[in-house]
Amino acid sequence: MDSGLILLVFLALLFAWGLNRVRRAFRLGPVGYAGVMIVFIIAMLLVWGQTKV
Repeated sequence: MDSGLILLVFLALLFAWGLNRVRRAFRLGPVGYAGVMIVFIIAMLLVWGQTKV
């Protein structure tokens, strides 16, 4: 498995943990939470894709 992909998975888990704390602080609903996660996943895939070029 690619070490960069492992790093991205670790960062995604760290981001999800942090986002859960932020979601509680700002009282985001499920739609806001899902929107932030979708944007994060797209951004991480774009970053990972740039390393493959």
